[in-house]
Amino acid sequence: MMRTARLLLIPASPAALRAELDSSAALADALGVDVPPSWPPDLYDADAVRWTLHWLEENPDAREWGFYYIAESSAVGDDRPRLVGAGGYKGAPDATGAVEIGYSILAERRRRGYAREAVAAWLARAFADSRVSRVVAHTLPYLAPSIGVLRSTGFELVGAGTDSQEPDAIRFELPRARYAGAMATAPSR
Repeated sequence: MMRTARLLLIPASPAALRAELDSSAALADALGVDVPPSWPPDLYDADAVRWTLHWLEENPDAREWGFYYIAESSAVGDDRPRLVGAGGYKGAPDATGAVEIGYSILAERRRRGYAREAVAAWLARAFADSRVSRVVAHTLPYLAPSIGVLRSTGFELVGAGTDSQEPDAIRFELPRARYAGAMATAPSR
């Protein structure tokens, strides 16, 4: 599990994904979180759950390079975390050192910085691995908030997407050198 100031990034397991395919209540029990009635977020559906389940079964040793549930940490110690989104990596770094991320936040939990916070955590984890030379993300050209998240975390638009399943997508990249430079000039807290 990864923790940020306000979030828990919970790695998916085959058991959790199977529970999700069963019901929101089963998912809540599997993860120990509250699942809001609006679950799942946009662009995350049963096909994505099945794809992720298949990927995890084929790559059991690469779980950290997979899917994460995004949960808002409880401000009160005895309240359960609440799911606010989903995302993560689309596999381990490839032969060129690229790793891809994706994310989606529930509509009613947007505009709170959760996507940016999750992306920043995934970037830090990715660039901590010396094999990673760049992080890639695809989004749709009309998703201005998603584009804003990518730009605010250092990504630059590089052109049309490369996924035949998303022919309208646009591709953003963040090379290691730009990430390292941004981190070197970031104010310390």
